Amino acid sequence: MPDGILNLNKPRGPTSHDIVDRVRALTGIRRVGHAGTLDPLACGVLLVCIGRATRVSEYLMAGQKVYRARVRLGIATDTYDAEGQVVAEAPVEASRAQVDTALTHFRGTITQVPPTYSALKHEGTPLHRLARRGVEVERISLRKARQVEIFGLELTAWDPPECTLEVICSPGTYVRALAHDLGEALGCGAHLAGLIRLASGDFRLEDAVTLERLTQAAAEERWPDLLHRMDAALTHFPALHLDASATQRVCSGQAISTPPSSPTHPEGNWEGVTLARAYGPDGTFLALVAYDPAADVWRPRKVFCAPQRLL
Repeated sequence: MPDGILNLNKPRGPTSHDIVDRVRALTGIRRVGHAGTLDPLACGVLLVCIGRATRVSEYLMAGQKVYRARVRLGIATDTYDAEGQVVAEAPVEASRAQVDTALTHFRGTITQVPPTYSALKHEGTPLHRLARRGVEVERISLRKARQVEIFGLELTAWDPPECTLEVICSPGTYVRALAHDLGEALGCGAHLAGLIRLASGDFRLEDAVTLERLTQAAAEERWPDLLHRMDAALTHFPALHLDASATQRVCSGQAISTPPSSPTHPEGNWEGVTLARAYGPDGTFLALVAYDPAADVWRPRKVFCAPQRLL
């Protein structure tokens, strides 16, 4: 079964789950998931993990995101985007200079409250479903303020009452909430009118595959050619190149000592643990391994190879 990462250019309209279902239907593979939800309103880079690549989705989701956001000033909605009900309207009296000034307060580490209508789950049910049932979600702990990082935020077009922003941010950032909060800061309200994800980690929109191209490739039984290797999700971790004996141990789930040709303590921190990619003598990706400083060994964390027999 082919394994890999599909950099898909999601169209506006379907949900991320709809896209996963479509990929399953086209490929005939059930083990498919996405790494980072895009709202139906949004389009652009959606990373779809196929086969064993679903096991690296958490590392894909941790990548920095880049968006182009079209913000409509003067109208606030309950969902913070164009699909919601209008809850307030006000004249737009802000100038481009005033918008630029307001944006300075949203750069760096900021505090955000996730939208009421979001994919966050409370006891297994997304908040947007609870909200549509009339359930009070304001007090649910998931909606508590959280910190996110805005690495870049620029006003790239000004056509009042709309403006276009380019946003470079940490995972977990709600651009809808950013649009809403900008409207609050300007005193006129605002909502997200359109959103394109330009990049997710190292994967960029200009390299993404359209659904039409995927459909054609599936019809010609060459869709696996569109996949990126699953270790493409792990390039921020250093590589360890193993000999045949160490390869056998790792594939059997056993710890190994640090290969002589590799740095003793490479940088590759993930939630306080040093991780690395392990490759066999022929360059095959074997496993994600974690460094155990107490024992001075590398222990398999996620193994992607079968146990091997040395000749």
